[in-house]
Amino acid sequence: MTLMPPRQPLAEGLEISRILTGLWQVADIEKDGTILDPDAAADDLEKYLEAGFSTFDMADHYGSAEIISGRLLSRHRENNPPQICTKWCPEPGPMSADVVRAGVQDRLDRLNTNRIDLLQFHWWSFEHPAWLDALHELARLKEEGLIRALGVTNFDAAHLRLALTDGIPLVTNQVSFSMIDRRAAGPLAELCAVSDVKLLAYGTLCGGFLSERWLGKEEPSHLTDWSKMKYKRFIDAAGGWSAFQGILLAARDVAKKHGVSIANVATRWVLDQPSVAGVIVGARIGESEHIADNAKLFSFSLDPDDHDRLALAFAATKDVPGDCGDEYRRPPFLTASGDLSHHLAEMPLAHSARNAPHRPDAAQVLTGSDWEEIAGYCRAQKIGNRILVSGTTAVAGAARAVAPEDAGAQTTYILDKILAALTALGASAKDVVRTRIYIVDEADVLDISKAHGRVFADIKPANTLVVVAGLIGDHKVEIEAEAVLPEAAPT
Repeated sequence: MTLMPPRQPLAEGLEISRILTGLWQVADIEKDGTILDPDAAADDLEKYLEAGFSTFDMADHYGSAEIISGRLLSRHRENNPPQICTKWCPEPGPMSADVVRAGVQDRLDRLNTNRIDLLQFHWWSFEHPAWLDALHELARLKEEGLIRALGVTNFDAAHLRLALTDGIPLVTNQVSFSMIDRRAAGPLAELCAVSDVKLLAYGTLCGGFLSERWLGKEEPSHLTDWSKMKYKRFIDAAGGWSAFQGILLAARDVAKKHGVSIANVATRWVLDQPSVAGVIVGARIGESEHIADNAKLFSFSLDPDDHDRLALAFAATKDVPGDCGDEYRRPPFLTASGDLSHHLAEMPLAHSARNAPHRPDAAQVLTGSDWEEIAGYCRAQKIGNRILVSGTTAVAGAARAVAPEDAGAQTTYILDKILAALTALGASAKDVVRTRIYIVDEADVLDISKAHGRVFADIKPANTLVVVAGLIGDHKVEIEAEAVLPEAAPT
């Protein structure tokens, strides 16, 4: 008899299986142009539904996964309906109400439903501030009834905190989390512990690498499966093949003790993390299924000796760099291609530079703030190889103060704006040589400093922080910056 997976409440009217069936491999199966028959594929998903694995996870770019799931959903609207979790991953650009509604309506149409159980939002670059506009529009559509619950995917702790303190009603953040990639057990888990957000973990089996099949095997030199191409990069970042084999050996020892598979141990370890609501295990529709093996996950538990054995293997590895989601936002890109070419033709800039009208050797960046026109200033100006960035506050759109009660969140948003201006002028964080920070409450120093350190810990520009009598409006912090580009090599 197959054990039924336990359930996890996420929001009012939404309860999911703690093992979600991931459909990302539909895109891989269809990458040669052959599209799966939606009814036959829905027949395959019926087997998961009958076994209690009733929650399916997909995205707008997972081939025909939404259409297949829509066929399954149409069969069960009144009887044992599946829970459908999908993602909207738009290219960075203006996120007007019409743009966001169109993105959601496309999901509704492909799923052939009038409400999405869980819509998860992904954004490629936080330097482009429209992500917060999009989330506010999605929250309005949730209130309208088109979305039952709202989540994000691949958000780091700083930007998840910013979204929450700006009033977005998020219930989940879907991130990579495995015995290889343990980043989510850090700041993100700490934030989840003091909020209502739960984690949905993907990459738990590292594309199938965390299994008996790879124990004791030589390092592969050629991979064609997108998932394995991606997660081999994670293995390399975590210390390489030898360190990975150490984790496999430890997981094998624990698996033999409990009479289960390495995959069971890997999944159980993630599922036991206090912030995790569910793990996403991929299904290769029409080719392989692991329903019975997945169900064994609930036949055992890891004891302190098991955790000690695994921790010893983890100690021989390296931490995957950065925070959750950085693999999509900065080098080294831990994606199948090693860059974003599978996802975006190019990364759109938040702003563009223009020649200064009053001098030929200067370029300027304007960001659309009301005060830029009222007071007559630019966000940033480049003269020669020097860039000066004006005092910047956490303003969304023309004048709305972001996260007015959270100085740390405001700092995160401000630094994104500063980096966007630098990017438009051909610079980056590593070119910053000085920052000046003005704050109104000495009690905020640590939060502001941590947010500054998240960006500049390895760069360490000169810095001044001053407590002032007040700032205009609901702003708790204002930051200005200076950058110097390297001198061009002589030709």
